[in-house]
Amino acid sequence: MADFLDGYSIQRWLESCPNGYLIDTEYGHEPGLTEPELVLEDPFILDQAISLTVQLVAGERCALHASAGLIGCAPDHPSKRFLATQALDEARHVEIFTQRLFDLGVKKSELEDTIAERANPNLVKFAELLLEKVDKRDFVAGVVGQNIVLEGMAFTVFEMLHASMQTGNPKFAQTLSGTIADERRHVGFGENRIGSLIKEQPEKKPEVERLQKEMTYYMLATFADRFRDGAIAEQRERFRKAAEEAGEEVIQESEWQGVNLANADPAELEAALSETVLKEFKTRLGRIGIDYQTPVRP
Repeated sequence: MADFLDGYSIQRWLESCPNGYLIDTEYGHEPGLTEPELVLEDPFILDQAISLTVQLVAGERCALHASAGLIGCAPDHPSKRFLATQALDEARHVEIFTQRLFDLGVKKSELEDTIAERANPNLVKFAELLLEKVDKRDFVAGVVGQNIVLEGMAFTVFEMLHASMQTGNPKFAQTLSGTIADERRHVGFGENRIGSLIKEQPEKKPEVERLQKEMTYYMLATFADRFRDGAIAEQRERFRKAAEEAGEEVIQESEWQGVNLANADPAELEAALSETVLKEFKTRLGRIGIDYQTPVRP
């Protein structure tokens, strides 16, 4: 285990993260970049940007609570040290997405009310399930929920958002790029560390599988809410209309997982995101000796 955890040391974290891909950035992006004018000027697009970012803040607040809470119940010091770096990563994510809310015009005095009002109820329930395990100091279930399920979901969501934002919103795309690098490291730790612990504690499998099934249901329900309310199609149409009025070329290609993000209908986008996340779950869970449990589709 020691050799494996050397790759997740504080020294390695310092070299790759604050002294690596985050050098010369502010809040995760190149200094001076701003949100596109259309995002700030179109009330509907602005409202959607705020709602999306609230979900990111809510998810990252859960990740911060979980990773910090797991430090105290980790069974070894190398794991504690890694989780300390993860807690700082998650705190950074909370900060950069919170800063985006401020950049979008949310007042600091209105931040907590905005998050409480807009956080998706299914995402809130997802977080509650995970934090219940963390608060009970259940390290194995907590790391599976945090580093496999939550981080695996975040990694894929951020990749999809990054692909869709690279041309139209470089500021947000750059912010997402650093979080993707962080999540990749977090998922790697969870998969490798828990694999050995599951072998030592096979009696934990049924509990972990129940947690995965419940959390997966609320994850899929969150996606369904996002893609089935018609907002994505409306937002896309407004971007197209604004580009045409400005005499600019309408973006026709933005591919992710074989899907054209610029033209695919919301149902196709939901399917691509859900299927990609579930495929990754099944692969990672299989590697650590956990049988994926299929939830009821929301």
